[in-house]
Amino acid sequence: MITQSFDPQKESLLSPRAFWGEGKYICDAAIATFSNEIASAVLARYPHSEIAHTDSANGHKPIYMLDVNGRSIIFYMSSIGACLAGNDIIEIQWQTGINKLIIFGSAGSLDNEATDGKYVIPTQAYRDEGMSYHYAPPADYIDIKNSGRLAEIFEELKLPYVKGRVWTTDAPFRETKTAVAARKSDGCIAVEMELAGLQAVCSFYGIELYGFLVTGDVLDGDKYAPEGLDRANHSLGKFYVALKILERI
Repeated sequence: MITQSFDPQKESLLSPRAFWGEGKYICDAAIATFSNEIASAVLARYPHSEIAHTDSANGHKPIYMLDVNGRSIIFYMSSIGACLAGNDIIEIQWQTGINKLIIFGSAGSLDNEATDGKYVIPTQAYRDEGMSYHYAPPADYIDIKNSGRLAEIFEELKLPYVKGRVWTTDAPFRETKTAVAARKSDGCIAVEMELAGLQAVCSFYGIELYGFLVTGDVLDGDKYAPEGLDRANHSLGKFYVALKILERI
């Protein structure tokens, strides 16, 4: 069973070393987006160079070093889904040495009254995916460790936010009425595809994760409402919030 998958032994038969040689230290902090539009806008605005990459049968994915007002920051576009996004982190840490990661994305609202017009700071993630069970002991929820500090930063920045549980799922096309009702009864206010796996991976490898969301599509109604999804996915303002967070961690 997947709940028996966790092995606390750190050494694995397969390691990034097999593909990338010895690990490197280049920079301590990274910012990641899931949006190609945000990635393109950031690269158009800030001086940058490609300092590493990940490779798969899907192709070559660059990892950049940004120069933001004299500070060097690793920047990359994350894969979507807990497994691929988690593996990105592992390979990127190996090649760059990061120990802090700020990542932002979109989510579906399970409580539109609570989330509308606000950033979502996840406090716990329901583990309806496979990645986290290989990197953390089994449990229904995983704590998002830096949610308290992130809320303090949002207070300092006077940004509207709401804290709450989220639901991480590998299967967006199986977000049924029954499943939505079950997660809402647990107190989940949004649904997304990565955070449970990312927190498990980051905790395992000693990376401080700071993740926040913007809700777009709405599952909290009589029918699914996707109209806000494009804005939530591609709003460049999230990157500037990430820079403000980085100044404070």
